[in-house]
Amino acid sequence: MQGENEAVVKAIAQGDLEAASAAGLERPRRAMLEFVRKITFEAQHINGDDTEALRRQGYDDAQLAEIVYIAALFAFFNRVADAFGIEGRGLLEMPMDEMRKILTR
Repeated sequence: MQGENEAVVKAIAQGDLEAASAAGLERPRRAMLEFVRKITFEAQHINGDDTEALRRQGYDDAQLAEIVYIAALFAFFNRVADAFGIEGRGLLEMPMDEMRKILTR
């Protein structure tokens, strides 16, 4: 959400990177989100080509590490919540102003 327009945020929340790009998502951020998607769904296939693609988009090693750590933490938190049966409203169900308040705390 940081600095993105509402159409980009909604498209990302729906997992539609094509629509997000059409709405103005910049290429470096899209590349980062594609990498995060790969970490989430097929981390065992991450290789040097993936990280090199992000370096070409301007990300340095510290940023790459942060991306990996954050993606891994979200996966961890989601699995813990699932294991304990914790349910909550999804971001798509929230009004945009409420979502901003939560994500910018």
